[in-house]
Amino acid sequence: MSIEIKNISKLYGSQKAVDAINFEINKGEIVGFLGPNGAGKSTTLKIITGYIPASEGAATVCGFDVGKHKKEVQKRIGYLSEQNPLYLDMYVREYLIFNASMHQVSKNEVDTIIEKVNLTTEAHKKIGQLSKGYKQRVGLAAALLHNPEVLILDEPTTGLDPNQLVEIRNLIKEVGRDKTVIFSTHIMQEVEAVCDRVILINKGKIVADKDLKELKENQVQIIEVEFDFKIEKQFIKNIPNLAEAENVHNAIWQLTFDTKEDMRAAIFDFANENGLKILQLNTRNKNLESLFRELTI
Repeated sequence: MSIEIKNISKLYGSQKAVDAINFEINKGEIVGFLGPNGAGKSTTLKIITGYIPASEGAATVCGFDVGKHKKEVQKRIGYLSEQNPLYLDMYVREYLIFNASMHQVSKNEVDTIIEKVNLTTEAHKKIGQLSKGYKQRVGLAAALLHNPEVLILDEPTTGLDPNQLVEIRNLIKEVGRDKTVIFSTHIMQEVEAVCDRVILINKGKIVADKDLKELKENQVQIIEVEFDFKIEKQFIKNIPNLAEAENVHNAIWQLTFDTKEDMRAAIFDFANENGLKILQLNTRNKNLESLFRELTI
């Protein structure tokens, strides 16, 4: 067992930021820690890393109690915090060598990590000169330097552009092949792209713990479509496999299908047969999105 959380609570005065939560994460899992802002995600991660103590309960990492064996726990954890504090006036290689010395890791490992996270072309630059995406890579490189068994990432994709998102996602999946990864975010698409399992926290409580593969296999397909002309519901019902149709606004419909078959082609056929044009069309996973909405409202 890589991470084990038993009845952990954290109080700030009379407010419970985390309320008697329990979960376990096995070696090799990439787990999405999902929840709205202020749900208790960052507080939980800080407790796991030993950065702050729990008010109640116990947490263990790789068999070591976080409260009693903090140094042993921190040796086994790589942590990229939400703020990603970096020394902006230091050069990339200089900063990583500095981190290596703190972990008593050979300087030779610095070049290995620089190559692994694709920082080779930026290694001679000052950190302050880098884009947000490359700064995230520096933070991830620092977290990986001592080859930790557990990698904890707190909102690692916040503020990245679409290209940087893809790069960081792929990097997380790559390094997660031989590590346990807990990946905190409030963005469901990030969980779907990277994780094997999702733990959902809201108002300090764990409200769901699901295998992502199971969610995807059982997913109900939702397609939102906007036509160029407002039509009546009786015509929409002619689309095959339609389970539910909701007129969101004017010519915009939210269509729910109870089949795994991609129904976009059927919608295009329906539009063509009825002389309609499709102005926009979007698909989404009902299970993960509806689970989030149902449990966090």
